[in-house]
Amino acid sequence: MPQIDLRGKRALVAGVADAGGFGFAIAKALYECGAKVSIASWPPAMGIFETMWKRGKFDDARQLSEGHLAETELMEIEKIYPLDALYDSMEDVPEDVKSNKRYSSRGDFTIQGLSDNWKADFGEGSLDILVHSLANGPEVHLDLIETSRKGYLSALSASSYSLVSMCHKLCPLMNKGGSVLSLSYLAAQQVIHGYGGGMSTAKAALEADTRYLGYQLARRYGVRINAISAGPFASRAANATGVIKDYIEHYREHAPLQEDLTQEEVANFAAFICSPLGSGMTGTTVMVDKGFHTLGMSYG
Repeated sequence: MPQIDLRGKRALVAGVADAGGFGFAIAKALYECGAKVSIASWPPAMGIFETMWKRGKFDDARQLSEGHLAETELMEIEKIYPLDALYDSMEDVPEDVKSNKRYSSRGDFTIQGLSDNWKADFGEGSLDILVHSLANGPEVHLDLIETSRKGYLSALSASSYSLVSMCHKLCPLMNKGGSVLSLSYLAAQQVIHGYGGGMSTAKAALEADTRYLGYQLARRYGVRINAISAGPFASRAANATGVIKDYIEHYREHAPLQEDLTQEEVANFAAFICSPLGSGMTGTTVMVDKGFHTLGMSYG
C-alpha cells in the first residue's frame, strides 16, 4: 500500500509565525512523514515564536498523530531562519529597517541571506521540499478600487514575487525530484468580496507564476512546483480581512461538503503533493476547499 514516506528528506517551510496557520500544519505533516523540517519566520514575530516554543506553549500543537514516521512524539524544528521576503538582498533593505531592534540582531534576513545560510548549514543538494506560506497585503481591508499603488505593489511583492525570488535563490540547492509548494485562494479566479488591497491580483499572479515556473524549474533543476488553493481558515493572517468568519460560514452553508476546512486537511494534501506519490504533478493549482469552487450557483 502506498505510503507518504519522507524519511531522508529535508524541508524548509517559509512563513511560520505561530501554530495557527497552514504553514505550521504543513511543517508538522511533513515531519510526521519523516522529513527533517526547518522554518523561516518574519523577524518581528520570530522572537515571540522562539520564546513560546521554548516555554512549551506549542506543545499541544506539536503532538504527533498515531502512525507517524518521525522519531519523536513532538514535532521538532531543525533550524529557524529569519526571513523578510520583501527583500532579495541586504542592499534592498532601508536603513530604518536594518537598524530596527527586531531586525538588527538577526543577521541577513533577506531571501539571499536565507539561501546563503541554508547552504552554509546543509550544503548544496540538501533541500528536497520548499514551502512558500507567505502573504501580506497592508491594504487587504480596502476594495481594489480604493487600493493605493504602494499597497497594491506591496501585496504583489510579498505574496507572489517572493515565490519567484525564492525559487531563483533556493532551487539551485534542491535535489532533482524536489518539490516547491505555495498557497493560493479562490479570489485568484473569482470575485470574493472583502479580499482587497491587491491580494486577489497577487494570488492570480502566484498561480500564473506557478505555471511558468513549473516548466522552467523542471527543465533547469528537475524540480516540481504546485499550489494549493485552500478554502477559508481563521488564521491570524486571515483575520486581517475582517470578514473571515463570514467566509467560513458561507462555505459551511453552501459548499458540497458542508463542514469547516481544517489545517490538517490542507497539510495532509501538501505532504502528498510534495512526496514522490505526487511526482506526476507540476505547474498545477489544486483546490482543497470542500468543493466550493465547483459551484456556479448555491443550492442551500
